Amino acid sequence: MSQAQRYERSQSDVRFNHSIARRAFELFETRGREDGHDFADWIRAESEFNAADAERQQTKEQLAQAHKMEAIGRLAGGVAHDFNNLLNVIIGYSELLLLQVHEEDLRSIVEDIRKAASTAASLTGHLLAFSRGEVLAPKVLDLNRVVSDIFRMLPRLIGENIEVETVLSPDLGRVRAGLGQIEQVILNLAVNARDAMQNGGKLTIHTKNVYQHAGDAQRRGTVPPGSYVSLTVTDSGKGIDENTLSRVFEPYFTTKERGKGTGLGLAVVHDIVDQSGGHVWVESKPGHGTTCTIYLPRVEEVAAPDEPAKVNHEALRGSETILLVEDSNDLRRMTRAFLQMQGYKVMEATNGADAVEVIQQYKAPIHLMLTDVVMPGISGPELAKRAATLRPNMKVLYASGYAGDLLEIYGVSASDIPLLEKPFNFDSLGQKMRELLGQEKLQKSA
Repeated sequence: MSQAQRYERSQSDVRFNHSIARRAFELFETRGREDGHDFADWIRAESEFNAADAERQQTKEQLAQAHKMEAIGRLAGGVAHDFNNLLNVIIGYSELLLLQVHEEDLRSIVEDIRKAASTAASLTGHLLAFSRGEVLAPKVLDLNRVVSDIFRMLPRLIGENIEVETVLSPDLGRVRAGLGQIEQVILNLAVNARDAMQNGGKLTIHTKNVYQHAGDAQRRGTVPPGSYVSLTVTDSGKGIDENTLSRVFEPYFTTKERGKGTGLGLAVVHDIVDQSGGHVWVESKPGHGTTCTIYLPRVEEVAAPDEPAKVNHEALRGSETILLVEDSNDLRRMTRAFLQMQGYKVMEATNGADAVEVIQQYKAPIHLMLTDVVMPGISGPELAKRAATLRPNMKVLYASGYAGDLLEIYGVSASDIPLLEKPFNFDSLGQKMRELLGQEKLQKSA
């Protein structure tokens, strides 16, 4: 359910309460004194009216915040498209250099450039997923590995006056969740802990295997019996009183000063954990810090590797003719250089109209068209429709830096068509192309 839908539901309840309070007030004005009601009845009616009016105002503010978040998500999608193109150029040329440079010192420098750009691309994807409330594709994770990777950036995030300690169980089980989302959970909890320790303190992240027995229900809230992997974040901050503790997962609820908090941090944590089939339990007392424990179902599977298996670049070579349609000049030149290095014959077009002209005028077979989705004038999907009437046997591979929900506007669904997400690396490009082209002999016509 979207933020706007949640607002509409709450707004309906507010309208109902508002009408009851107003009716009570009107009844007192017309019949209250005749029926023997005293001044206390009028005070009670006015109090109910004011409470309903305040609730209505609060939900209006929540709707405005929800619309602002949705607008930010749309803006982020547009920015990400251009940003991903730039990152793709950096990643691509880095990989081209790695294929040609053999001096170890130089290779190390180029590899660092490639890793930095890949990290930036990953971060962009996580931020976009968060802004859309999207569930990232879950995979089997080792939480110890996730915590260790996040640990390196925590001192810069929360400040040097806070000591960070990790206590990681050596025999920790595995969980199934979205990597970016679990990273978001840890970061949100760390930021909350930082804000509770303005004068410094200690932050501890603890992982362990947990078996929830039926008798533990009261101690761990509504966590059902079963095997879990727990992730516990504890701070030595000022703590939370009982009334505030009961509201910490409410969207937009915050104890911070106006303009210093959105009230979404723990709400996002709860939403992510819930989507992952897990549970959250928070314990706190004023002056004794706060402990937030995440319970994720344990799975008996092997965690996905950090890096994909090395690809044999010789297996990705080909001699087919490729039509490359890309409006970014830098990205088009970089992609062309790789394809030509792999043995392909490459023709270029900067937009859909130019591509149609190439398809019409080129007499020999065109085996695959690699096209951007969002371009000035004719979009990638529209171009593919026109091309299908001229070259019915030509394969089409889409590439885009836009998010999935924004692509649907252009009639593209990643689950239905071959789609390469930008920024892509050469291994993923080469593999996608060979999947589409196969190992068949070149067609005589297309």
